[in-house]
Amino acid sequence: MIENIRENDLRGVDLNLLVTLLVLLRERSVSKAAECLHLGQPAVSGALARLRELFKDDLLIRAPGSMRPTPRALELQSQLMPLLAEVQSVVLQRPQFDASTSEHRFTIGVMDWVNAWLLPGLLARLASAAPHVRLAVLATDRFRVTDMLQREEIDLAIGPFSGGPNWQRAEVLATVPYSCVARPDVIGKAGKLTLKQFAALPQVMVTYRGASRGIVDEALALRSLQRRIVCTVPSFASVPPVLKAMPAVATVPKVLADSWRREHGLAALELPIALPANHVVMVRHQSRDNDPTVRWLGDVIRSISQSGD
Repeated sequence: MIENIRENDLRGVDLNLLVTLLVLLRERSVSKAAECLHLGQPAVSGALARLRELFKDDLLIRAPGSMRPTPRALELQSQLMPLLAEVQSVVLQRPQFDASTSEHRFTIGVMDWVNAWLLPGLLARLASAAPHVRLAVLATDRFRVTDMLQREEIDLAIGPFSGGPNWQRAEVLATVPYSCVARPDVIGKAGKLTLKQFAALPQVMVTYRGASRGIVDEALALRSLQRRIVCTVPSFASVPPVLKAMPAVATVPKVLADSWRREHGLAALELPIALPANHVVMVRHQSRDNDPTVRWLGDVIRSISQSGD
């Protein structure tokens, strides 16, 4: 049992020495063992000397044509073979995750508009492939995601995040364009807006920390234009009721504009100004690199983002 292990007893034991011993006992030759281990013959001879000192036994004795193991060496061979095979299995075997039977609880951080894009497809896929797992979705944004990952509050996060510390793994899932949304009467019969018309209309802006300037303002400034923000809201879910109540426009990811047109009767049109690419990324902590559950969930999310489920 682990509580009976005395650390000082094993301090001088090198696992590689035990592997060398088994190869020597199999080959009955220092030169052949060196070839198998991709080592020089002097290195294997030195290892044999340390093994003899460790076990207080000659272990292998020179004989015509080969080396003959001592009774102690044969005893060690029978005892060490299964032990080292088990160590190899524990150390090298990749953990597996059986989604079909697992009752694992996943926790992911998602920016609010990403829910509309990925969550329905993700839940449908989980219901089919992993009917017993549970999913908890927490709100996050580019200001909080790193802390949430570091505190292990979430397994991974999805959103238009950028930057981050070296331990934060990031994978681009998709590039989502922006659209302009408003009531149909605000857009007018033409169904489009010139750049000056767009800038002149009252604007609704989503901001997570109360900022009054965003990428739209920066793009307009390059053209010596300025918009008038009449309302800031903390989430995209707040935008449709505001737009239905007042003659204003909002710039939102296109996946939201498409659904709001169907669900809220809002008009959606192409922006009259180019904005930087909106890269949606999946991020996780590097400590989860070999976590089979996180790898599986990441594969599912990646598949949904590529297939458009």
